[in-house]
Amino acid sequence: MNDVQDGTSPGAALGGPAACVSKVELRVACKALLDRDTLNKSDPCVILMVQAQGQWTEFDRTEVIKSNLHPVFAKVFTLDYYFEEVQKLRFEVYDIHGTHSIGTRDDDFLGGVECTLGQVHAEEISGNNGYVELFFCAKKLDDKDLFSKSDPFLEIYRINDDGTEQLVHRTEVIKNNLNPVWEPFKVSLISLCSCDEDRKLKCLVWDYDSRGKHDFIGEFYATFREMQKIGSGSKVTWDCMNPKYKLRKKNYKNSGVVILSELKLHRVYSFLDYIMGGCQIHFTVAIDFTASNGDPRNSCSLHYINPYQPNEYLKALIAVGEICQDYDSDKRFSALGFGARIPPNYEVKIQGVVEAYQNCLPKIQLYGPTNVSPIISRIAKLSAGEATVKEASRYHILLILTDGVVTDMADTREAIVRASYQPLSIIIVGVGNADFTDMQILDGDDGVLRSPKGEPVLRDIVQFVPFRDFKTASPAALAKCVLAEVPKQVVEYYSHKAICPMPPLPSCDFPASLANTPTE
Repeated sequence: MNDVQDGTSPGAALGGPAACVSKVELRVACKALLDRDTLNKSDPCVILMVQAQGQWTEFDRTEVIKSNLHPVFAKVFTLDYYFEEVQKLRFEVYDIHGTHSIGTRDDDFLGGVECTLGQVHAEEISGNNGYVELFFCAKKLDDKDLFSKSDPFLEIYRINDDGTEQLVHRTEVIKNNLNPVWEPFKVSLISLCSCDEDRKLKCLVWDYDSRGKHDFIGEFYATFREMQKIGSGSKVTWDCMNPKYKLRKKNYKNSGVVILSELKLHRVYSFLDYIMGGCQIHFTVAIDFTASNGDPRNSCSLHYINPYQPNEYLKALIAVGEICQDYDSDKRFSALGFGARIPPNYEVKIQGVVEAYQNCLPKIQLYGPTNVSPIISRIAKLSAGEATVKEASRYHILLILTDGVVTDMADTREAIVRASYQPLSIIIVGVGNADFTDMQILDGDDGVLRSPKGEPVLRDIVQFVPFRDFKTASPAALAKCVLAEVPKQVVEYYSHKAICPMPPLPSCDFPASLANTPTE
């Protein structure tokens, strides 16, 4: 195992220092593999297995490298890293004999190794500034073949702090061509240069040999800073040099030139980029007042106000609301109810959602049905007004607290599909002991949610959680779970709209909960 690279991404929760899930990029190389072939060397491939709930499952696999007992694979494995978990990995190496599925009886098992992710050697990397798309070609490369032209491919290695070299990318082979144009490829800046524009990159050009004995054509060194010198109409070129030829040949100039014809830099913004640019998170709560909750005056009711401890509705409301309030400058929430008969001329003066909830219970009659599509459509219409503003200024979160399965499921699916185009995330918390199996349909984790007509959601914007799973847990655990997907959803919405974060606000305007939160 060569290297693990760390890059943080929005993840676990909205508030606090632990609001990021780390992703690691893992690259694999082998040395002195067994040679199981008679006429040439083994054709190795590595399969990465991960253990979950005691079972090993295939995570991904590398490419097959022909006739090589010391392969360096270009494939990058990207895994989520959890500090609090022991993540067991197993690497299995096979000598591949066919073009069918790898790891069959026709293939030879060369060996394997088990380890944990924490045991893998890592180079610490901070920050993730996106990825770059590179377009390389070459001209007048040396001809290494006798009866045809060279079959060139390009390799790019990053030189690490300790002087070791890490393969970043290997292009495809261009057959019989001394002026190859390789396919463009995308690579993260973490992988390419550890987000260090002056880090040296070693680039090698080879003439491919099917037996694995590739002929060296030449090399050159570059940096990402040099690559960025490419301008409109201009290209960046490097002499492809063979050091042996340079020493032996008096008039040696080069073994061809390699050209960077185009560079596209894609900046990837994080949730914190948008928050620090002033994006406000507006929070709306919708509470189920259907009759199935029971009479609030009865201690068995889910809405019963116990003077000694809050009911499940209040626990869920407080746990999520206390996190969200730090991301809205006025800290004022919208409070809605559904499934109740409201007395004539009844108005709620909101001085806090908790107080409003407690005050309204004696004044309403619990009724039904559990229709949530009007609530979703109302908030989606409100958030659509924000969508007309071409800046990342306000994003909406709708928290729906309900004791049962919605009765207007078809209309709710339609409303969610429409809402997925707006700056909106929906969190549904199931209160009580009802069977919430059907509610999982609304959460896109097990597949893409579609409208009754078959139209898919643009984004996965719904997170459903049964409160009973957190009865004995801390309020922070519930908040962490229900808010886990919100940062990703915020970034996905603004990225889809090609809306960049606004310039960062002065530090005095940041929410207090962000004061000690590390930025990416």
